[in-house]
Amino acid sequence: MHWQSVSEFLAMGGRGAFVWGSYGVGLGLIALELWLLRRRQRSSLRRLSRLQQLERQKDRP
Repeated sequence: MHWQSVSEFLAMGGRGAFVWGSYGVGLGLIALELWLLRRRQRSSLRRLSRLQQLERQKDRP
């Protein structure tokens, strides 16, 4: 495919809204997944830290 201008490229032969919308949804879902992974990681690290503190307290005489 060969486009004469940027506006033709963005229009994608009349299918631009679908194409660029699909890219937007895809990037949004990837960003959401990364955010959720980071949130779960922080939660797991906090839980691990609490468990380690409990173990230390349990081992004290």
